[in-house]
Amino acid sequence: MPELPEVETIARGLASRVTGDVIESVWLGSKREPLKSSASEIVATLESKQIAGVHRVGKHIVFELENGGRASAPIKSKSRRSSKPTGAGARSTPEAAQWIVHLGMTGRMLVCNSDQAMEKHTHAVARLASGRELRFVDPRRFGRLSVAHGFNAAGSEPLEVELQDFIKLFRGRKTPIKSALLNQKLLRGVGNIYADESLFRAGIRPRRRAASLTRADLPRLFASIQEVLKEAIALGGSSVSDYVDANGEEGFFQLQHRVYGREGEPCLVCKTPIKRIVIAGRSSHYCPKCQK
Repeated sequence: MPELPEVETIARGLASRVTGDVIESVWLGSKREPLKSSASEIVATLESKQIAGVHRVGKHIVFELENGGRASAPIKSKSRRSSKPTGAGARSTPEAAQWIVHLGMTGRMLVCNSDQAMEKHTHAVARLASGRELRFVDPRRFGRLSVAHGFNAAGSEPLEVELQDFIKLFRGRKTPIKSALLNQKLLRGVGNIYADESLFRAGIRPRRRAASLTRADLPRLFASIQEVLKEAIALGGSSVSDYVDANGEEGFFQLQHRVYGREGEPCLVCKTPIKRIVIAGRSSHYCPKCQK
């Protein structure tokens, strides 16, 4: 699943390419799983809207929409259906709205030329006034599309939270620190890869209870999380599965992984073989010597 650095990379790429463009028409596929809002609500909210900006909130991509666009004919294709609402299904939206995209496990948000071949698992297409298309592709259909006003995800942003507030998140929690880091209601955007990498740099084992972390441990973890996330964003995220950015290009932070996915390989610091354990159903990688 794309985590904070991957989603941040995609959002920045989209912002640089589509900000100021107008969504002229929208096509939605026949699969219902990707739609968290109704098809009619999504189409009515997006069509004829200008994209005022694109940014990340947790693991969500948020398109800020404004009135002022011009609608055109919907996309036509024999192999896809139009979900443009008619009659009572269409409803007006306030002047400012948001299109929310969660990529799930295998979702991709691509900017394509209109004549580019449509991928098999394309579930949404937003046709832009520039002649390009925004396409949402998701083979496993765990991604979600919705519309909102004033969207905000739960949890603290790891790159914005203050140290003292960060420390409070784990006070009295008996769950393993790895599980606490993956709890999006506490800290949003951090996932399996970056939790493992951050815990390694902080010298903390993933199974340690969150409440057992000391006043010395927590500042180290705070600093390592921010360090790892910033480095990963600078390198375009980690391409370990299906992840590509808005241009269809892979990231490079996987080349910097010190523990994640390196089970049995020597630790880059002490040469001890990296171990893999399962915590709450999720793989966790760590060095038994460097992490206490």
